[in-house]
Amino acid sequence: MATATLDPAVDQAALFEFLLRLGDNALILGHRVSEWCGHSPALEEDIALSNTALDLIGQTQLWLGLAGEVEGKGRSADTLAYLRDGFEFRNILLVERPNGDFGKTLMRQFLFDAWHFLMLKALKGSTDRRIAEIAEKASKEVAYHLDRSRDLVIRLGDGTAESHRRMQEALDDLWAFTGEMFMGDAVDAALAEAGVAPTPHSLKAGWDEIIEETLAEATLKTPADAYMHKGGRRGVHTEHLGFILAELQFLQRAYPGATW
Repeated sequence: MATATLDPAVDQAALFEFLLRLGDNALILGHRVSEWCGHSPALEEDIALSNTALDLIGQTQLWLGLAGEVEGKGRSADTLAYLRDGFEFRNILLVERPNGDFGKTLMRQFLFDAWHFLMLKALKGSTDRRIAEIAEKASKEVAYHLDRSRDLVIRLGDGTAESHRRMQEALDDLWAFTGEMFMGDAVDAALAEAGVAPTPHSLKAGWDEIIEETLAEATLKTPADAYMHKGGRRGVHTEHLGFILAELQFLQRAYPGATW
């Protein structure tokens, strides 16, 4: 990727923060999904989940790599991934939730995929050429992620009594973590004004449409809107992120600068 050319009309601190949010979402969810490698209920699902994790880690490399260029302090994607503490991460709380059973993992993936697909679709029209190019590449992968997770949510929701029960329980458990995807702040406002990124709230109607249509086919009941958890986008996380980072960052922390 070419060295970043900074646009003086765009708040660079806001742009850096936004890129961290995109990169951290992909990194943490990619790590979560990778935990299924070798443990999935069927070989086909093992391969599919591993590929999804690899896609997300690849996107992480692009977003955090660009974030490092924008920051201008010499930090690479690897540095940002492995040498930040938990309070410096900007991922939403949904992606750090534990995997649970296979149904909960799929439900988490679907709820995120629907948002991710719409975000990348909007970012393809970004006034920042670098962001638009990454979004163009990533959107092809995420469109597949969404098709797959949506299909499986429908099949399991409208499957046996046991699979239906598990999918409804997963939806009920995760629903309170979905609202954070649509909560905006000064960072979002600054980038929306510059045409770099959409406001989070502008994605809500499209997300609702995808979710409602899918849940209807899956014979699942949409939970009533209630309190929505937040904090991840400003560095306030659950205890689960600490356990993820302890595993994710161990090698780099134990052997600083090690290469092979």
